[in-house]
Amino acid sequence: MELSCKTEYALLALLELSGHYNQGEPLQIRQIAAVQNIPDRYLEQLLATLRRGGLVRSQRGAKGGYLLAREPWNINLLDVINCLEGSDSKASPTEKTLGTLESTIVGEIWQEVQDRANDVLKEYTLQDLSEKREARQQLDIMYYI
Repeated sequence: MELSCKTEYALLALLELSGHYNQGEPLQIRQIAAVQNIPDRYLEQLLATLRRGGLVRSQRGAKGGYLLAREPWNINLLDVINCLEGSDSKASPTEKTLGTLESTIVGEIWQEVQDRANDVLKEYTLQDLSEKREARQQLDIMYYI
């Protein structure tokens, strides 16, 4: 499994939205893009996809922007990946080879790898990522004191 640039940028944007969740104030694309160093136009497309997937919602107006559609502890990483990449985006080695015994064995192992990866991705939520970020920021502060 490989983390695509699209998924990485989406996770960074969602992490930023998660960090502001309790404030209830929407963040504008340019704010998120500036903090996370994501191109504005690309972020706009990603947020549109995440909105269609029910992970974020948009608010119009002068104080408009984007907010999480659900609580950060109710959005896991697998939700994000499935929204962006599709739930059936996992290519199995057996799709490219003939139905030999060897390709069947490789396909079974690949499916086990995918299942375990999905289990890990289901475990971690945006809240978990926010807490890890906060803990690391605290360590950095302590290091400089």
